[in-house]
Amino acid sequence: MSLPVIAVTSGEPAGIGPDICFALAGHGLSCRAVVLGDRELLEQRSARLGLKLRLRAFDPARAPAADELELLHLPLNVPALAGRLDPANSRYVLGLLDRAVAGCADGSFAAMVTAPVHKGVINAAGVAFTGHTEYLAALTSTPRVVMMLAGGGLRVALATTHLALAEVAGAITRASLNTTLQILHRALQQRFGLVEPRILVAGLNPHSGEGGYLGREEIDLISPLLDELRRSGMRLEGPLPADTLFTPQVLARGDCVLAMYHDQGLPVLKYASFGKGVNVTLGLPIVRTSVDHGTALDLAGSGKADPGSLIAAMEMALEMVNASRAQGAAR
Repeated sequence: MSLPVIAVTSGEPAGIGPDICFALAGHGLSCRAVVLGDRELLEQRSARLGLKLRLRAFDPARAPAADELELLHLPLNVPALAGRLDPANSRYVLGLLDRAVAGCADGSFAAMVTAPVHKGVINAAGVAFTGHTEYLAALTSTPRVVMMLAGGGLRVALATTHLALAEVAGAITRASLNTTLQILHRALQQRFGLVEPRILVAGLNPHSGEGGYLGREEIDLISPLLDELRRSGMRLEGPLPADTLFTPQVLARGDCVLAMYHDQGLPVLKYASFGKGVNVTLGLPIVRTSVDHGTALDLAGSGKADPGSLIAAMEMALEMVNASRAQGAAR
């Protein structure tokens, strides 16, 4: 079987996205990494960093040499300088995503991995943009996706994502939580090869509501839904108090944690894996992973950017592709 071809969008051109992509030359993974970006930008940044590698135009029929980086050239709108955002290049950044999704859809790419983008400058260009996750969901006509971060031996998915804390309880409904758990369960089977995934579900309130004294969401909503889904065959444990969920003896009982909100689950994961973590979008018809950090404008072109999270995102994308292929071969 041919090596999977994974598209890597180089992200915000003023940030560290182009810098960390250079680490993909000779990465040693059992796949081909094709960087999507502007050739002149990458050549200039490579020269600034004193790197000796060659950019080679992507040719599906010919794999790269160890000192070559495969490039699918997409031109900048205006020249880009390290550390200096320019709204004129926002459409270029979105164009990288559009091209990667199109390639995944037509089979040219087995997966896509994304370097960081800058939400502020995209919005400054007049484009309403809340993030990769929402943009890719809209682009693939996916009504609902689930954000999961992985690293440090943990997988943590989120029932709600970027919401003010005051809005979280109202956003967690029986229907939304059911959809999240269905997507998560199916993705762990299809994308990670777990036949009977074990999901640890956090409670919303301190001590999971303390029998109703600290909130009734666990009694009225979460527990009844989990009971129903267990009867349908899902292996779910919870709702569990979040303050003791992330302990080794509890985590050993599950394959993934579902946290109710962003800062309930992600601080623990990022403590365990920052710089090596991976952001995964579950529920899309394509495989997509991403780095766990931002554009780091102050490090762009300095040679100090750590590519560890990008390499980890590549490894996870490959794992997901291989699991999906194995399932397809078994059918």
